[in-house]
Amino acid sequence: MDTRDTPEQAELRRAARRLARELGPATVADLEDDTRTKRLAAAVRDAGWLELRQDAGDGTPLATGVECAIVADALGGAVADVAFTGPVLAADLARRAGANGADHAAVAFSDSLTEPVTRGPGFAIDAAAEQVDVAYVLVPDGDGFRLAEGHLDPPNASNLQNRAGQRGRSAHAENIGGVCGASTDLTREVRRLPAGAPVGEVAGHLTQDDLTAWTALGLALTSADLVGVMRGVLDVTVAYASERRQFGVPVGSFQAVQHLLADARCLMEGSLSITLHASWAVDELAPDDAAAAGRVAKAYCARAARTVCETAVQVHGGIGNTWDCIVNVYLRRALLSSQWFGDDGEQLYQLQHTRLGVPNGLS
Repeated sequence: MDTRDTPEQAELRRAARRLARELGPATVADLEDDTRTKRLAAAVRDAGWLELRQDAGDGTPLATGVECAIVADALGGAVADVAFTGPVLAADLARRAGANGADHAAVAFSDSLTEPVTRGPGFAIDAAAEQVDVAYVLVPDGDGFRLAEGHLDPPNASNLQNRAGQRGRSAHAENIGGVCGASTDLTREVRRLPAGAPVGEVAGHLTQDDLTAWTALGLALTSADLVGVMRGVLDVTVAYASERRQFGVPVGSFQAVQHLLADARCLMEGSLSITLHASWAVDELAPDDAAAAGRVAKAYCARAARTVCETAVQVHGGIGNTWDCIVNVYLRRALLSSQWFGDDGEQLYQLQHTRLGVPNGLS
């Protein structure tokens, strides 16, 4: 594979990063600016990014996994509080099932956040609260699945983020509903699918290969988001280390701080490299091989993101543990992206099962 951007991809990367930087939150207080949030959502929608995996007319998607990952990376880098991965995954699932996904913007996942639910209870992650009241669920159908709709709880009753209520609280928020990390992310909507939720308008058919290929896309996008989070939090931290002075010199001049930031940078670059392969594999490799590439990327990125965000908190010192420092927003986003489609432990377990033929762990 050639990891270099094409001219079109390079322009998409520049445009996505510029838009996310200009309209994304620069401070924690910006998360409560509804005007800015609506402008960001409108810009993402008008750019056509939510339609990247819709049907091009011949059954293929409008864009490859690489283009989708480029946008996910850019939005993660600015902790942009706008729905993207959820609607893109919903559109891709609808395309594979031959359904119209224009009016759906989320897929309901089980409590573990690793796979879509068949009826409930579950959670729709990165759901556009003002645009969708239903989420896709999977109904078993022979050796595959059919696509159906599950009705979500109203956003006001199930918004697990509650940004205003989080003010002054620790960045280590409790789990809600058994979903590890779902209460943590301040930048993406999480809505509940209640147990026994009505399921209707069954459409299409998904084979196991369809679901595996779709999972590969989900792993690539969540990994790309983690890469963006690492890049963004490092940019913030390096700038802080250059300005914050101790003993008359910037703290960034201390060798110990330089080593921490250099190690974090290496983790971010390694994550970028492996995620480029995973996003390329989505459309270029067989479903099982694409999923394996995505699992390797997710395992690496999930571990790296935790280390990088912890480093950012440490370099910021005491202020890094406060609400007013935006580093906590990056950390919160990393926690949810790490869990979505399974954390590093889940990915390693699946790899040992599929690649080594070990169903219940290594002895």
